[in-house]
Amino acid sequence: MNEKTLIRKEMKERLSGLSKPYYEDYSYIIARNLYDQDDWIQADVIGVTISKEPEVDTYQIIRKAWESGKEVVVPKCHPKEKMLTFHKITQFSQLESVFYGLFEPIIDQTIEVGHEDIDLLIVPGLAYTRDGFRLGFGGGYYDRYLPQYKGKTISLAFHFQVIPHFPVEEHDIAVSKLITNEEVIKIK
Repeated sequence: MNEKTLIRKEMKERLSGLSKPYYEDYSYIIARNLYDQDDWIQADVIGVTISKEPEVDTYQIIRKAWESGKEVVVPKCHPKEKMLTFHKITQFSQLESVFYGLFEPIIDQTIEVGHEDIDLLIVPGLAYTRDGFRLGFGGGYYDRYLPQYKGKTISLAFHFQVIPHFPVEEHDIAVSKLITNEEVIKIK
């Protein structure tokens, strides 16, 4: 088993061991930290995944964005092409369960939004380094999306998801900021 595979396995175990009260508390603190960021305040269009527990809860973040008059766009995976597109949602009922129990936008009920129209992209991952590199879930979808995206990027993580090191490859792109329940790490 290579180092990245081992880290993914260990992090999934740590995440699944997080109790519901801590999961709720930490997710709430992370969301509050996000709302204080200029990147959030100034963004009109926010790209964000629909979280699946035990990832940091994004449902509350999406609701807050709507309440603040922001547009929310969520990713749709295209497995054949191994690429992502983002689609504007205005209510959770515009989502459907796809592979692995993930929720994605229903194509014929949503409008696709180009990467150039997204002000802030909240990038998911399993583990992070303090210099902003992320270890994703292994599909490479964001690795292929990020090179064309020129806006601000933020990742949300529980404090234990920030680790000292993992192998970084030439194509890896660091996020601009990492927000945990303990700190905000500004990278670039």
